[in-house]
Amino acid sequence: MKLALLIGAVLLGAWLWRLGRRASTGGKAKREAPVAPQADMVRCLHCAVHLPVAEAQQGRLGPYCSAEHQQLAEP
Repeated sequence: MKLALLIGAVLLGAWLWRLGRRASTGGKAKREAPVAPQADMVRCLHCAVHLPVAEAQQGRLGPYCSAEHQQLAEP
């Protein structure tokens, strides 16, 4: 009987501790990390590497990852 009372007291204490932690974080147990916006991706026509549109070198035939690859693909 004493063992059941001890187990009940431990469980009650753990429940109250979790309830207190939940109240201090505003109801969220985990904080969510900010999510970076996703950029549109393109593929280099020479080496097939994917990179963001903003970083791509635009050539006559399409996007490239560098000016060197543009020169190699477009003689």
